[in-house]
Amino acid sequence: MLASMMSEPELQQGVGEPDGFRRLWTPHRMAYIQGENKPTGPAPDDGCPFCSIPRLSDEEGLVIARGTSVFAVLNLYPYNGGHLMVVPYRHVADYTDLDGAETAELADYTKRAMTALRAASGAHGFNIGMNQGAAAGAGIAAHLHQHVVPRWGGDTNFMPVVGHTKVLPQLLADTRKMLADVWPQG
Repeated sequence: MLASMMSEPELQQGVGEPDGFRRLWTPHRMAYIQGENKPTGPAPDDGCPFCSIPRLSDEEGLVIARGTSVFAVLNLYPYNGGHLMVVPYRHVADYTDLDGAETAELADYTKRAMTALRAASGAHGFNIGMNQGAAAGAGIAAHLHQHVVPRWGGDTNFMPVVGHTKVLPQLLADTRKMLADVWPQG
């Protein structure tokens, strides 16, 4: 082990009683915990981020690719590096509300996301899914979105299990560019 890892914990004033644990501070997560940028209601004009993102530049909105009915965007609060979402432009809450063209393009963009993530990061597998409604865990229940989370063998380690912290090795802007550069064209 590195000598710095073997040294005694540094006592810091104001952090509570010394307990021998080292701390990895993730203050950026407080925005998510406090509900920053969450819609105030179910309507598109209630601050829905999925309705406002398409009006931003790709870089500012972290948009990877845009289709006719859907777009692919990085998750601001990712479970893993490269965690993205496929989102219909139309403000609909339920999968059954999509029309045929939206359903087809959502499926196609999910496949493209998997292809891009494999090319960019060598993902070994994926968690893909939608949380339908607040009771099912949807953070933004009023606007449908499908998660595509890349996974690698051994990517679950002690940090999320013990520390409730996910270590992400790359800035979101860099991940967006990397995926946009390898996004498969139709």
